[in-house]
Amino acid sequence: MNTTVKDWYIVAVMDGEQLVGEVLYGTVIEDATIRFYEGDYVTTSRIVSIDVKAQQIITASNSCYALKGRGKRAVIDLDDFEMLRHGFSPEQIRALNSSSPLLAH
Repeated sequence: MNTTVKDWYIVAVMDGEQLVGEVLYGTVIEDATIRFYEGDYVTTSRIVSIDVKAQQIITASNSCYALKGRGKRAVIDLDDFEMLRHGFSPEQIRALNSSSPLLAH
């Protein structure tokens, strides 16, 4: 196992009605690849394989992620993908999108 994550989401990235792909978003518990520190968030490349029983995910970049605990599914719009990449969780993105726009004065 390369990287172990908790508080994870399988995030469906949508362009309108079209599914672009699914990515994994989660908090790093441990990382054998030395790319991440404990507590870092990670947004993966596109998921190519999910083994629910083994709680493991393989991504398009051939990284392997172990999933700890129960995860959630989320859907975001392609326009919001950069926010996910910058560490906003799917819940934070949903909250930002539903809040009223700030008025300049």
